[in-house]
Amino acid sequence: MVTSGRGQSSAVSVSAEIKRLFAGQRGVFAMAFRNSQTGETILINEQESFHAASTMKTPVMIELFRLDGLKKIRLTDSVVVRNSFSSIVDSSGYSLNAADDGQQELYTQIGTKKTIGDLLYQMIIKSSNLATNLLIELADARQVTQTMRQLGAEKTQVLRGVEDSKAYRKGWNNTTTALDLMTIYDKMARAEIIDAKACDEMIGILLDQQFNEIIPAKLPKEVRVAHKTGSITGVQHDSGIVLLPDGRKYVLVLLSKNLEDEKAAVETLAAVSELVYRYASGQF
Repeated sequence: MVTSGRGQSSAVSVSAEIKRLFAGQRGVFAMAFRNSQTGETILINEQESFHAASTMKTPVMIELFRLDGLKKIRLTDSVVVRNSFSSIVDSSGYSLNAADDGQQELYTQIGTKKTIGDLLYQMIIKSSNLATNLLIELADARQVTQTMRQLGAEKTQVLRGVEDSKAYRKGWNNTTTALDLMTIYDKMARAEIIDAKACDEMIGILLDQQFNEIIPAKLPKEVRVAHKTGSITGVQHDSGIVLLPDGRKYVLVLLSKNLEDEKAAVETLAAVSELVYRYASGQF
């Protein structure tokens, strides 16, 4: 679906080219684009449900900032780092495998105290699973989902932390859609989550993202991307806000599942991001 503010035929052409790129890969893809200034959107499979993977960490961040704003927690508060968690299936204990985590240093600090803000930063920029599990207990998964509903993300479901294998086997997974992620990032870009200060701080964290193989990969260096990736077997996601040098911005969400060649899919998703940038910057 396309809603265009500057030339319907051009937007339709971009959408057709994106669909052609997706069709070149085996898998299921979705995309959502929104121009934060004009409200123009390009949507492809935007309501398709996907395993959220680490894209769920942005909703967790939002909830923690909300709680901080309500003074129910402070991001400067400290928590003890531990590697023991309870399954949502039967409350049985499990631990995370450091080798599967994007941020392994935190495992050497078990037993020490870290601030919520420090853990939040590592959860986003290095996708720390250990930090995520510590933080989702504070945020409460059900409340994270409720906050997403209040922001207009109607299908996003946050049930649990990371590596709860019993829940995974039952299909109790965190899920999202391209439309939902577009909705929350667009509100963030327009300073409509909590307040302008909180949105600026969250965008600042997302700008420090260390995994840049998809949305930023083929963009000019002067273009900044505040984003959060997500990946598990057969799944590659990226989602966030693209900030152009002239002050314009747009939201882009790229989701995929059932991939047979993840490396090739990542290349395709990066090519789609480049195409969207060319369109959004008036070069298409």
